[in-house]
Amino acid sequence: MRRIFVIRHGNTFASNEAPRRIGSATDIPLVDSGHAQAAALGQWFAGTNVRLLLTSPLLRARQTVAPIAVATGHELDGTREWLGEIDHGPDEGKTEDAVVARIGAAALARWEDEAVAPDGWRIDAPARIAAWRAFFADAGEGADLLITSNGAARFALIALGLPPAKLRTGAFGEFAVDADGSVRCARWNVRPHAGG
Repeated sequence: MRRIFVIRHGNTFASNEAPRRIGSATDIPLVDSGHAQAAALGQWFAGTNVRLLLTSPLLRARQTVAPIAVATGHELDGTREWLGEIDHGPDEGKTEDAVVARIGAAALARWEDEAVAPDGWRIDAPARIAAWRAFFADAGEGADLLITSNGAARFALIALGLPPAKLRTGAFGEFAVDADGSVRCARWNVRPHAGG
């Protein structure tokens, strides 16, 4: 059986910082807690029979994948643009309050609940959905580990006709691909803890 793990990168904000909308236009590193999350992910996936290890081109994803590659003994197989973060346009770098002030709470809720992009955001949802469907259709055995962002991960669910759901930093979702090619979401939003 093939298993696909969609893994969100670790924290990019310290606990005392106000989170901001950071997308494809801002390539920031992990903070200390993000590195700890990446290490916990590495421990969690240690010993996994990895078929493919892919990541977003962004630094935060590449820093998250590094301990996973070491723990699994599987070198990175490359980056994929469709795993990259979305483009928040005029809301890039803005706090949630500022985003809501510009687009309204209803528009932000439509993004969270239905993946309908607010005005000014650039996402190319049809291309992302097609990329996820093509990836799900690949034949093979073993585990595929894909390090990405919350904005990109939600399209894995949508590609299967499921509602979008948030993937927390340092967490993963798992899809199982059965012998007949059917794909099901086995679990979502699992966050391993350091040491286990």
